[in-house]
Parts: sequence; C-alpha cells; structure tokens
Amino acid sequence: MAETTPPPSAPPSARPTAQDADREAERRNRQTGIAVAVSAILFVALIALAVFGLTRDARVTENIRDIFIIFLALESLIIGAALIILIIQLASLINLLNNEIKPILDATNETINTLRGTTEFLGQNLVEPVMKLNSYLAGLQRMLELVGLKKK
Repeated sequence: MAETTPPPSAPPSARPTAQDADREAERRNRQTGIAVAVSAILFVALIALAVFGLTRDARVTENIRDIFIIFLALESLIIGAALIILIIQLASLINLLNNEIKPILDATNETINTLRGTTEFLGQNLVEPVMKLNSYLAGLQRMLELVGLKKK
C-alpha cells in the first residue's frame, strides 16, 4: 500500500493535493471502522461458541473451569511479584531523592545565597561610591560650565 509521490518536476495535476490527503484519511478511517466491526462480530461469535460448547458436557466444563482457576492463581502470583518489585523500585527512588538530589539542591541554595551576599556587598561598597563620585563630578563639571571656566 505504499504510495509514491511524483517528483517535484512532475506536472501540477500529478502532485497530491489537499483533497487527495482528505480522501486518503477518509479511506483509512473507513478501513479502521470495518476492522473494528469485524473484530467485534468475531469476538461475540467466539463467546457464543464457547458458551454453547461449555453447556454441552458438564465434565468438560468442570475441567476447563479448574484450568482457568489455576491460571488465575498463577496470574495473581505474577501480579503480586510485580507489585513487590514496584515497591522496591519506589523505595530505591525515594532513597535516591533523599540522599543524592537533596544535598545537591542544598549546595545550590547555599551557592545562590553566597552570590546574593556578594552582589549586595559589591553594590554597597563599589557601585554606590562610584555612582556618588560620578554625580559629584557631573555637578562640578556643570558648575564650572555655568561659571564659564570650562567650555561645553
């Protein structure tokens, strides 16, 4: 069902259009619907056949019932083992979060707090005095311009 698209040098009438894509999608949807309907009918027919077959002979029905009970017991054992493995994996994940990721987050928070303190220190002891000096120098320059000692 692989469709090939014509090369770009093909005439425009040979290139796929939006209508072609819509038709293709509609065809796929129709095929999917038919497949689902056939599967449902087949499933119902198999159920009816099984019920008919099980009502014919009581001894065969009892044997099949016993086999299904054994399969269900084995399935419950497998599910129980899977749950135990899941709980062990969950405990391992919690251990990983507590013992490895939490210290990394604590160290990151400590680094951020140190950086915040450094920024405040530089702002108060370096940036503020430089800004004050620049403002005083700008005021002095403007005063000298007004007095006429300095040209613009």
